[in-house]
Amino acid sequence: MNREQLFQYIVKKRSFLCVGLDSDPSLFPASVASEKDSIFKFNKAIIDATHKYAVAFKPNLAFYEAEGASGWEQLERTVEYIRSVDPTLFIIADAKRGDIGNTADRYARAFFEKMDADAVTLAPYMGRDSVEPFLKFENKWAILLALTSNESAVDFELDIYKKVIAKGIEWGSSDKLMFVVGATRPERLAEIRSLAPDHFFLVPGVGAQGGTIAEVAAAGMNSKCGLLVNISRNIIFAGKGENFAVAAEKRAAEAALEMSEYLNSAGI
Repeated sequence: MNREQLFQYIVKKRSFLCVGLDSDPSLFPASVASEKDSIFKFNKAIIDATHKYAVAFKPNLAFYEAEGASGWEQLERTVEYIRSVDPTLFIIADAKRGDIGNTADRYARAFFEKMDADAVTLAPYMGRDSVEPFLKFENKWAILLALTSNESAVDFELDIYKKVIAKGIEWGSSDKLMFVVGATRPERLAEIRSLAPDHFFLVPGVGAQGGTIAEVAAAGMNSKCGLLVNISRNIIFAGKGENFAVAAEKRAAEAALEMSEYLNSAGI
């Protein structure tokens, strides 16, 4: 999926919502937690409930890798299920990989050829050759960590995020490269939009971390929307009991409705 196709999908669905599949088995309702392949069963229910409101899903690989071979198998089944529900949904492997040479090439093959993800999150701090292998795949995306939403981003990222943005723009066009920009610093988001006017941003930090859709839209939206706002816990764990999927659908619908209002206000 290239940038124009992603934009047209956003226009069609009137949403720029990305649902984060941070599927922590310790938070599953008892009826799901007790089942074999509980992660996949949970994900399937969430996908069924929310896909009509989302343009993207973002499995966080830590929650799958922690389960060993079973977790990886359930991740692959999750991606296959998303494709079966709607082949045009944008799938982000939230892997935060960052290595060079043949290692980076193998990571790219793993996520793009074997898993069929559309994008991978990358830590770019080893430089260009840790990113280039991901940019060689047509209609696939590298998503560089620029300024994240966690408190400790101040330790390093505030000193270097402008350089990450500048170098990223050199390495990859707005058709193949995005940046992660946290929702918890809207003033920085506006600044980064001025530095990267055409690139898409993956924006975490809305909901549990305190960011808002309103602040993100005001600071980061461009003429092609340019935003994928990720919401994880506030959607997938909106309900704690057996009706967890109903609660997730309600929260996703609310987020998408708000997003549609900002798209309308921007003339999109």
